Amino acid sequence: MSELTPDEMRRRRLARLGASPASSPGGGSVSPQTPASLGASPSLRTQAASSTQPSPSETPMSVDQSASETSNMETDDSSCEKSAQSQVDVDSGIETNMEVDDEPRAETKRKRDISVSEASEEQTIAAICRLFIVSWKERSEETLYLPDLAESCSGSENGYEDYQDLISQILMEVLTVMSQQSKNPMLSLKPPKLAGSPSKYGASPGAGAMLLHERPTRDFPRLKFQPEDSKEVEMLKYLLDCFDRCLNEERLSSKRSRVPPLSTAIEETRTQCVNMAALVLQGVLTHPRSPARPSLLLPFLLNHNLPAGFLEMLVKQTSGCQRSFKQVFAPILQGLYNTIKRLSFDEDDYRQPILVLRQLCDIQTFGKQKPVCSLIIQLDNWLPAGMTEAEGMELQKLAFLGPFFALSVFAEDNTQVVEKLFANKEMPPDSIRLVHQRLRSEMDFARNELFEIVHTFLRNVDTRDSCLNFITAVIQRNLKRAQIQADERLLCGEGLMLNFLTVLQKLSRPIKLEKVDPFYLFSPNARVNISEEARLKCTTQDSTQWIEELNKDTSHIWQDAKFPTECYFLTLHSHHLSILPITRKYQRRLRAMRDLTRMIEELENHEPQWKHLPTVASRNRELLKRWKSQERRLQRGKMCADAAVFQESLLVGTLQFFETLVQYLLRLVCPSYPRISLPLPQEVPMLFAALPEYYVEDLADFFLFVIQYTPHILETSLTHIKDLADFLIVFISSSHYIKNPYLVAKLIEVMFVLNPNVQPRTEKTSDMVLNNSLALDNLSPALMKFYTDVESTGASSEFYDKFSIRYHISIIFKTLWENPAHKGKLIEEANSGKQFVRFVNMLMNDTTFLLDESLDTLKSIHEAQELMENKAEWGKLSREQQQSKQRQLAQDERQCRSYLTLGSETVEMFYYLTRQIQMPFLVPELADRLAAMLNFNLQQLCGPKCKELKVKNPDKYGWEPKKLLDRLTSIYLHLNNCDAFAQAIANDERSYRKELFDDAVARLKKACIKTHTEIAQFQQLQSKVEKLLVEKHKEETDFGDIPDDFRDPLMDTLMTDPVILPSGTVMDRPIIQRHLLNSSTDPFNRQHLTEEMLIPATDLKKRIEQWKREKTKK
Repeated sequence: MSELTPDEMRRRRLARLGASPASSPGGGSVSPQTPASLGASPSLRTQAASSTQPSPSETPMSVDQSASETSNMETDDSSCEKSAQSQVDVDSGIETNMEVDDEPRAETKRKRDISVSEASEEQTIAAICRLFIVSWKERSEETLYLPDLAESCSGSENGYEDYQDLISQILMEVLTVMSQQSKNPMLSLKPPKLAGSPSKYGASPGAGAMLLHERPTRDFPRLKFQPEDSKEVEMLKYLLDCFDRCLNEERLSSKRSRVPPLSTAIEETRTQCVNMAALVLQGVLTHPRSPARPSLLLPFLLNHNLPAGFLEMLVKQTSGCQRSFKQVFAPILQGLYNTIKRLSFDEDDYRQPILVLRQLCDIQTFGKQKPVCSLIIQLDNWLPAGMTEAEGMELQKLAFLGPFFALSVFAEDNTQVVEKLFANKEMPPDSIRLVHQRLRSEMDFARNELFEIVHTFLRNVDTRDSCLNFITAVIQRNLKRAQIQADERLLCGEGLMLNFLTVLQKLSRPIKLEKVDPFYLFSPNARVNISEEARLKCTTQDSTQWIEELNKDTSHIWQDAKFPTECYFLTLHSHHLSILPITRKYQRRLRAMRDLTRMIEELENHEPQWKHLPTVASRNRELLKRWKSQERRLQRGKMCADAAVFQESLLVGTLQFFETLVQYLLRLVCPSYPRISLPLPQEVPMLFAALPEYYVEDLADFFLFVIQYTPHILETSLTHIKDLADFLIVFISSSHYIKNPYLVAKLIEVMFVLNPNVQPRTEKTSDMVLNNSLALDNLSPALMKFYTDVESTGASSEFYDKFSIRYHISIIFKTLWENPAHKGKLIEEANSGKQFVRFVNMLMNDTTFLLDESLDTLKSIHEAQELMENKAEWGKLSREQQQSKQRQLAQDERQCRSYLTLGSETVEMFYYLTRQIQMPFLVPELADRLAAMLNFNLQQLCGPKCKELKVKNPDKYGWEPKKLLDRLTSIYLHLNNCDAFAQAIANDERSYRKELFDDAVARLKKACIKTHTEIAQFQQLQSKVEKLLVEKHKEETDFGDIPDDFRDPLMDTLMTDPVILPSGTVMDRPIIQRHLLNSSTDPFNRQHLTEEMLIPATDLKKRIEQWKREKTKK
């Protein structure tokens, strides 16, 4: 039989590889296609087809000498010399002195070094055998014998053209054998012996056994990410092991592996292992794989056991052919998507899909392209269109990045965390703190990785717009999250929104405000829609008209949106939909928990009354069971929420972003920012007026939350306190820039909670705000003005709202009064005009109402307590009547606490103001009312019915009668030196009695409330009033019937200083002035009216005076 030529041997081998292996023991199947016909990338097809397309221009085993010389010429000379000295065949007489200048000898030496480092053909073949653990010259228990390759090489010529062809044949035959045999043949090989050297290539690769003895293993330590049991997986493991052994071979032959031919062989091994792996992943060598099935490579990726450089090479090798690239990587991406959906923060397995996704996204090919990023945005589930009204939840569940962002610790989002980590409600605080630390560490890790992934998408030009579309979709599909009663089943979860927010915060951190286009929100191409939002100053119609005018203005050009602008406003709106609704919900949860606890305590406290009634007892016990279960659920949910809501990195990031918002708003209203001067121009700039109202509201709400719950963050992380101080002062002093008075009230509330008397841990910030140069000149007048303006807000609840707002102002005033600079400004303002008079009038109104309500509720509480103590009378009431009384008592107790808190503070303000300022309190329109108010309340405390104010546990309600009596009598003493005040007391015929002052003096002495000197001064005031009463009675004249045109139409009293209103009505000046202090309207037609609009009725006044003289004579 004649010897076969290499071409004939190759054709026979390919024919066998293409034959059906139905009769093979393994029962596997191999595709009849040759590698050259596969749908791989051009490079992959070239490698796979090398065995069938020999190049006539290349001789077998040829080495590019020029490349070899170039590679060696770049090697460090000293290392070459050291390598040469280590060889046994090197002439020991070679001169190695580095200072030899003989160029011919140096060139000779360099060539000799190259020849010493260059691997021979036998050494290269032996290395290839070691890489693939194969042989074809002789059989061995340590290697897989390749009969087909042995047959093709049995002649006088080699059965391959070059190393590329040889490696291709080895891989095809090994993979064919693996697919056809039932057991993996590589597993039956014995480890190589540690000695011996092959005598000829293709034999057992004993050389280098020390390294080959440590064969790579594919460990899968994570039980959730195990590979399937299949031929394809065995093939992948083999190819990955071969790829791994390339590094071992480079270590074994560190010099030879750097230059051809060995370097070429090793690199070709890597390349063909990657190409064959791509074919395996596509199912080309076995069965075509459905795209819906998870990728065979996924468990390797999730266990991070791929050889270094393999994944990068796989991406680069397949990215040239879009179809092959998608077939290889789309199943991997879908597998990551499906895997992360099943994981949560209760275990650290969730890290692996995120890390793999980031690794894939980071891989860069030629031209700085990120092919995996480009593939992701082409997936059907990158950003699926909304199909139902639950667009937000659809995005979280169906969009590719949705499950990655949806990692959450909130109990509403994921029950695994709460059930595993917070199963015990009675966890000790230290254990809770440790769990919180762990969860926050996990959240930080996930958010950092998500940021890197999104940042990669944005840096990649091909995917930037798609990524911005995804960010926009998250915001647009969750707009209802800002609603108070949002249906959370339709929207993205809280965990996703916080993760999304932190990513945007990091993206916007480098943005300079100078690069943010303020017109962007109103441009037709804006990614955020504010058309339905309430505006800071103007109406929606005003805003629309302004935009239309801009469109008509030829000088105005809408700028193309740049990334800094889009990113900044997207981040701003994401705060509105994430951190703010979540903190509000957290506070609602706390209130619900308090209410539940109170209800449980009340029902348990009254158990003796209902436990003997079978029907009622059964119902109440069921209620207790349900309430306690709900309380436990809320408590566990709170522990989860605590980990997320109070994560310092989140709060600091939000705080720092809102600092930029403060600066942005100040820039809009103060063109000279950072230099600010007040007052602001009367005309409000439309760029500010047309902004959404919630820009200011969100900012105020977040500061309120942080100051209340985590004040240390404000003290340590607020880098621009002056900007915050400027912002508060500017908009409190310029309340006309914001049409909603409740927004200004919130800014005042921020100053209130900053007060050290309310939150001691913010003293440094409070001092910086109050000592701000703008505050010293403008804060006191602004607070006085708003105190009076808030009388009417337009809301249905304005009557009760004003009391809490004014309480905040009164606490701020108390702090300002303790500051000499502010105190001086307050006194100056008090003596300057009508503004302070209006302020005092409102203060008197509030004091009168609040003390009246407080004392009335105290009387009701006193009556209820007496009734309940009287067992006989209480027993006569039916059960329904008793429950009604108990409910009314609980309501009275709540109201009493509230009214006494507010009322005591207004009395306190009277106390310290009258100590330094007297005259504004005694103007004609105020003096009589002030005296009447003081007399009435003194009568309540010292009169015959004062015993009705005695209640059990007065501290429970904040009821301090001695302190209240002290403050009221001190106000009398502060005004004691003013005759007008004594006259005003004498004019009070309703409440003033000599006996009232006598009783007050007795109580002051008995309780030791005042000193003897102060009591004597009080008695002197009493004597002065009594004298004035005597004189008044002497001067009183009975004028009889008063003509109608002399009577005041409102009070029906004789006018002394008539004035004409714009409507033509005539009124007495003191009466209309008193009315205008409360409302700037005509009392008869509600038209606008000010004191300047009053016209003196001179003729009528003369007629009244003449009539009085005539009556007196008679």
